[in-house]
Amino acid sequence: MYPVERQAAIIATAQSGDGEISVTALSEALNVTPETIRRDLAVLERQGVLNRKHGGARLTRDLPFEVGLAQRDLSEGAEKRRISLRILQELPPDGVVLLDSGSLTLALARLFPEDRDLIVVTNNLAAVPILAAKKGLTVMALPGRVRAMTQGAVDEWTRSRISSLNVDLVVLGANGLSAEEGATTTIPEESEVKRAMLLSARRRILGVTSSKIGQVSFSHVAACDEFDLIVTDSRLDTQQQARLRAAGAPLVVV
Repeated sequence: MYPVERQAAIIATAQSGDGEISVTALSEALNVTPETIRRDLAVLERQGVLNRKHGGARLTRDLPFEVGLAQRDLSEGAEKRRISLRILQELPPDGVVLLDSGSLTLALARLFPEDRDLIVVTNNLAAVPILAAKKGLTVMALPGRVRAMTQGAVDEWTRSRISSLNVDLVVLGANGLSAEEGATTTIPEESEVKRAMLLSARRRILGVTSSKIGQVSFSHVAACDEFDLIVTDSRLDTQQQARLRAAGAPLVVV
């Protein structure tokens, strides 16, 4: 079990009860050492998901500014799967695919086919071992400072390496999408990396769950009409769909 999957299981355990979790019980349930569980709890505490205490931890009551990858990976599973399956239809038979960080692209990585002669370049460190286990893929991890919150590489090293690439397809995620502001994310470093990814690709896809549509995050990435395809789920109301399409968004609802 990868750390992000183990941390997601820890959160699920806490959410299934009263919010309290025990190091000893988690260690036995997940078949890992107490030290491993304590490291996971430290990561989740830095993400604002829980507060550690003697012998365990408790879920926080307040929603943080940005939810960590492990917690996001637990939510909207059915919607992310439908979006991912639609995006998979756009994969080239061979060539280079650039994959962004985030929980939706992590869900996409799990569904990637093994029978394509593809090079997959990604800053999504949680997705790297998942993709590398698929025999037909050549996987390249981008360098740079890794954010604990997203497990994505985001700094000047990352952006500089991307700017030297020419890829067939990029799949991006976003923290918000609106007709007026386009795709947005939480910090400038991430938006700069996403922007570099967008500019490096011949074909550009944005995958975003409907819960993020109508929201505007801190830092701009791209206007709606800069994407070749935007895929979201069927919970999106018709009014929002009309506003996005009027802004030039090539929207597909699944």
